Amino acid sequence: ESVKEASFARPVLLVFLRHFGCVFCKEGLHDIAELREQIDQQADLIFVHMANNDIAEQYFKEFNLQGVKHVSNPSKNYYASMGLMKGTVSQLYGLRTWIRGFSPKNQGFKLELAEHLGDSTQMPGMFLVKEGNIVNSFVHKRASQRPDYLSFLKS
Repeated sequence: ESVKEASFARPVLLVFLRHFGCVFCKEGLHDIAELREQIDQQADLIFVHMANNDIAEQYFKEFNLQGVKHVSNPSKNYYASMGLMKGTVSQLYGLRTWIRGFSPKNQGFKLELAEHLGDSTQMPGMFLVKEGNIVNSFVHKRASQRPDYLSFLKS
């Protein structure tokens, strides 16, 4: 079943992740895990990532997201089709990103750089799909942006 088809039964929250080694990707997984019950009441959650499914399952388990729907997309064609591109130097490594990366909340998340975790230059984003149409989108301007997932679902 495609995302478009699934969105006719109920809304789909489609979350495109950065690489699994990214501090902000880990922060997002943590945030979503904390909100999962509320998210599940409003939409079907589907992650898109660049790692193989075995690696993804390890990270989802680490963040208490076992059983979540996810799609491996190492070619990044789904990312490109949604307008999610490689980040610029300032988007990925700008001062605001560094400051957020070193904030006390993120100290528990270790940065890991490894090709098998995904492309470290890929920007993330999320989309809300209802009845076959994208009704809301959040395309990160900086790797460090932190979406308000519940507000996003209210569109």
